[in-house]
Amino acid sequence: MSSALSNSTVFETNPYEGHPNLSELEAEVLWQYAKLSQNIKELVAESRRVSEAPDEKLLKQLRGLEVKMGLVLTLFKASVWAVINEQPMADASSGYVDTTADDTIRH
Repeated sequence: MSSALSNSTVFETNPYEGHPNLSELEAEVLWQYAKLSQNIKELVAESRRVSEAPDEKLLKQLRGLEVKMGLVLTLFKASVWAVINEQPMADASSGYVDTTADDTIRH
């Protein structure tokens, strides 16, 4: 594609229309390729712009999420601590009593 084609006119008019060495179909196909080429160039430029600069909105949202997750972790730790403290303490003189294998029926 020649550099003489401007970016704005490639979508409006077919620069290959009326070329003496091209059939109507060939001119149309070349025009579609020119439009596709311009779209790809714009896509590449936009993807470079997006990848080079951080997305401030996304970073702000992630910071907010990080704060909320910190609060959730703190509340979870507090809940676990409360559950542990609510369990009855084993008699200090007998030490730790393992009741997982005890099948005794108590009344």
